[in-house]
Amino acid sequence: MITRQRLAAGVCALLAALTAGIAFPTGAVADETAEQAAPKVELVLDVSGSMRARDMDGGSRMSAAKQAFNEVLDATPEEVQLGIRTLGANYRGNDRKTGCKDTAQLYPVGTLDRTEAKTAVATLTPTGWTPIGPALLKAADDLDGGNGTRRIVLISDGEDTCQPLDPCEVAREIAAKGIGLTIDTLGLVPDAKTRDQLSCIADATGGTYTSVQHKEELTDRVGQLVERAADPVVTPVAVEGATACTSAPTLKSGLYTDREEFGQHRYYRVDVKPGQELRSSVSVAADREVNPDYGVLLRAVTVHGREIVRGEAAGNGRTDVISTGLRYPKAESDDENAPAETVCLQVSNSFSAASGVKTTPGMPVELTVDVVDGPDQASDVASFGLGRGWWLLGALVLTGFLAGVLWGWVSRLRIAVWRTN
Repeated sequence: MITRQRLAAGVCALLAALTAGIAFPTGAVADETAEQAAPKVELVLDVSGSMRARDMDGGSRMSAAKQAFNEVLDATPEEVQLGIRTLGANYRGNDRKTGCKDTAQLYPVGTLDRTEAKTAVATLTPTGWTPIGPALLKAADDLDGGNGTRRIVLISDGEDTCQPLDPCEVAREIAAKGIGLTIDTLGLVPDAKTRDQLSCIADATGGTYTSVQHKEELTDRVGQLVERAADPVVTPVAVEGATACTSAPTLKSGLYTDREEFGQHRYYRVDVKPGQELRSSVSVAADREVNPDYGVLLRAVTVHGREIVRGEAAGNGRTDVISTGLRYPKAESDDENAPAETVCLQVSNSFSAASGVKTTPGMPVELTVDVVDGPDQASDVASFGLGRGWWLLGALVLTGFLAGVLWGWVSRLRIAVWRTN
């Protein structure tokens, strides 16, 4: 219990440090000391024929979207570069091949001219198909470049009509590129299939899904997502773990992203000097349908494979993300020139794919690494992964020994009395 409490405390402290923007050593993550690029947001609006439906507070879905856009444009922070892309806005015909190419940038991503953007939105009329997949690919290109926050906000009222280009697979491919782009989705009066598809798109990139049935809800939610882009963040660095410790990449303190296939093991190396403490946590997102009952294991092992300490967590399908963490304080050394110890972090999972679900690309992995000054008390240093658990183990051994001696003495006394009588 003590060890688990320490693990939880260490992980919470690390996550708090990341959120607060505490600087890591040079090279830890994507150049946090340099000036961050302006955050970019692209609003992707479904302008297909179904947006004519009049079921949002007595008005059409299109009019609700226009009103929301106008209010959001007025409230967009000055530092945010915003653009607007449409899908299904221009082609009125029945040719599927042509309709599935119908996506265009209505207003380019850049410094916002509110009047110009509102004028462009006012011209929109519900028209054609729903090519969500192609629109996401184009939107990702629109936001390409720079190291600032990049966010796509997709507003749609129906499923993609351009299969087999599955928009959920498109979102996974975007996430697999490691460019730190988040897709948030909003469903206007959605049915179950639309909700499932939009949720899958958001989950694949660490975004959010919101069901919207009223105009005020739409305005509030789009405004929140645009404002969120302006919040300072730590940009994760894409890294590729190895299948063995000997070939694993060496990481410094920072936030990293990777992809891990079902049942796979990924290794990363961290150098820990005497007197330092390694704190690490890992989160694996189930971005597709998986079988219930799964787990994630994070182990710190030596280069020879001996386990130092571990953190593990299990789930049963009630959550989309599962996380765990660990701490490893390395004791001080009397030798001032003592070398750093290479610690291998092993990330593994026990997820399994549901029937018919693709296993590639792997599931999103987020790994945090922090190497800090170790604890002052030597008793706080982990010993073979038990930390202060050695005190409890020693107490249990001593108690068992004394109980055994006492029981043996009582048993001999009882036998002696029986023989005498």
